[in-house]
Amino acid sequence: MRDGYNIAKRNMPVVALITEDFWDQGQFVANSLGMPELPRVMLPHPVAGLGEAKIKLIADDVIEGILDSFVNE
Repeated sequence: MRDGYNIAKRNMPVVALITEDFWDQGQFVANSLGMPELPRVMLPHPVAGLGEAKIKLIADDVIEGILDSFVNE
């Protein structure tokens, strides 16, 4: 979230990718930084170590949410 905040502060489009286990913490950070509406997309947890094939499946599942975040700005 902090990286997303720093990018957004530079007026660049951004979507934070947050795993479901850290979703609430992500909202807390966004609120504390004064950007509660910072676009986020939820990923399953964990994503580390899943391998390229499983990461591709996750990417296929979330790509529309990522693109929608930019359209709805």
